[in-house]
Amino acid sequence: MGLLLAVIITTASVQDRDGARTVLDRLRFAMPSVVHIWADGGYAGTLTDWARDRLRLVIEIVRKPLGIKTFQVLPRRWVVERTFAWIVRCRRLNHDYERLPEHSDAMIKWAMIGLMTRRISPTPGRRPWQPSTTH
Repeated sequence: MGLLLAVIITTASVQDRDGARTVLDRLRFAMPSVVHIWADGGYAGTLTDWARDRLRLVIEIVRKPLGIKTFQVLPRRWVVERTFAWIVRCRRLNHDYERLPEHSDAMIKWAMIGLMTRRISPTPGRRPWQPSTTH
């Protein structure tokens, strides 16, 4: 669905695979029902073994099919990019305005809370189960 499950803010010098260990630890504690994760090729290698052995998580690496040179939407990977697009629609998250990592963390969570509440609240107007007023 592309909803936020866990987030950590790190410095730019932290390698994605190293940051992934921290976020997977946090995710496992917060949502123990998650057992399967899709990731791109940047997370291949020892992270998949570590997650399987330590956290009992299966990390499936989504790779581009061999021989494809042009852009192609890959299954499951587009969900992450779509979620990033949803998040940066919040003006404050469009650029890095925050001074502290804690503030960035809070603003990302606030953006996702707004997105989730808009999804669960009905849009204005007639509901499909209500009779139409025109005859």
